[in-house]
Amino acid sequence: MRSRLAARIRAEWARLRRGAAQLHTQTATVLTIAALAVVLQSILGDRALFQQHLAPLLPASWGHWRGLLRWGWWFGMQGLLGFVGPVLVLRLAFSADATDMGLGLGNWRVATALAALYLPLVAVGTWVLSDGTAFQRQYPHYAPAARHWEVFLAYEALFLFYWIGWEYLWRGFVLFGTAPALGRHAIFVQALPFAALHITKPWPEALLSILGGVVLGALVWRCRSFWIAVPIHAAQMMLLDFWCTLRIRTGVSGVGLEAVAAMVARLGE
Repeated sequence: MRSRLAARIRAEWARLRRGAAQLHTQTATVLTIAALAVVLQSILGDRALFQQHLAPLLPASWGHWRGLLRWGWWFGMQGLLGFVGPVLVLRLAFSADATDMGLGLGNWRVATALAALYLPLVAVGTWVLSDGTAFQRQYPHYAPAARHWEVFLAYEALFLFYWIGWEYLWRGFVLFGTAPALGRHAIFVQALPFAALHITKPWPEALLSILGGVVLGALVWRCRSFWIAVPIHAAQMMLLDFWCTLRIRTGVSGVGLEAVAAMVARLGE
C-alpha cells in the first residue's frame, strides 16, 4: 500500500515537473507578478493605511492637503507597483529592451492621429456622462477637489502617476510580456482583469471597460508603445472630473448648449 502511494506521488511529481518545464517562463512570471501587483496595491496602497500610520505625522494645519496626500499615496503606489516594478522585472529577469517592453515611441504618427480624433469624442462623451448623479457622486474621487481649484490641479497632477502605473501594468507589462507566447491573443488576456477591476464603477463605465480594454490593447499593439494609452485613458477620467467639478460648483444640469451657457454665466458671477 505504501509503495503504491509512494510510486503515485513520484509519478505525479514527475508529471508536475514536465508540465512546469513546458511553461513559457516569461508569460508565467508576468501573469503571476501582475496578480501580485494588484493584491499589493490593495494592501500597501490602501488609503486607510496611510490615514492610520502616516497622516498623524502631518501637521493638522494642513487641512484638506492631508486628505489629498492619502490619494497621492494610492496614486504613487500604483505607479511603483504598476510601472517601476514591472519594468525592472522585464529588464533584469528577461533582458528586455525598451521596444520589447512597450516603452519606445513606436508608431507615434499613428498614435498622435488617433488621439487627435478620439479626444474630442471623449470630451463630448464625458460631458454627457457628467450629467448623471451617479458620476457626480463619485468624481472627483477626492471631494474637496471639486470645491477648490488649487486642490483640483494638485489632485490631477498626482493622478498622472496612477495612470502611468495602471496603463503599463496591463497595456505594457501584461500585453508585451505575454506577447512572445500568446501573440495577438495577449490583447484579450490584458482586457480581462482590466474589466474585472471596473466592477464597482457605475454600470455604464463597467460595461464600457470591456470594450475599452480590448480597444486600448489593440491600439497599443498597433502602435507598439503603451504611452498612447496614458493620455487616452487619463483624459477620460480627468475630463470627467473636470465636468463633474463644474456641475458641482455651478449646479447646472443638462447637456445642450444652453447648459454650457448657464455654466459659463455662473462661473463668472
